Amino acid sequence: MTQLRGLALPRFFTYYDSPVKLVETPDGGVAGWRLSPDTGGWRPANNLIDKVLFVGGDEIHEVSRDEFVWHTEQDRGHYLRGEGPVYALYETVRAIEETLREERRYPTPHEQALIKGIRRRTFVMFEEQLQRAGDPGADPTIATTAS
Repeated sequence: MTQLRGLALPRFFTYYDSPVKLVETPDGGVAGWRLSPDTGGWRPANNLIDKVLFVGGDEIHEVSRDEFVWHTEQDRGHYLRGEGPVYALYETVRAIEETLREERRYPTPHEQALIKGIRRRTFVMFEEQLQRAGDPGADPTIATTAS
């Protein structure tokens, strides 16, 4: 974590159930990024910085790094469709979740670990694709440094 004038970054939130991250900029400032459900990429969200840090509200929840990865991949897996390895892994998670719904049960510890591992992997894969495409908010290292 980076200390920035007493503010530890990065920090992770959900804002109306949408993943938001605050990160340090190269010049020592703070940038906010919000997940785009349309593309799975990151939209600038500097307008939310003060709100998530200082104003708060029922629609804002600070989350851990792991929870941020989970929420991001849950949204990407729900909203996005496509071809390739990332989307095949999203399909795998959807199939497990559908089985759980049909069987009206909670996931076993093995299923929980499998879903968590897949989501961490898809996060890195998707973020690497975003970086290659020039998305300035992409950062695959968030999942690799998750606890």
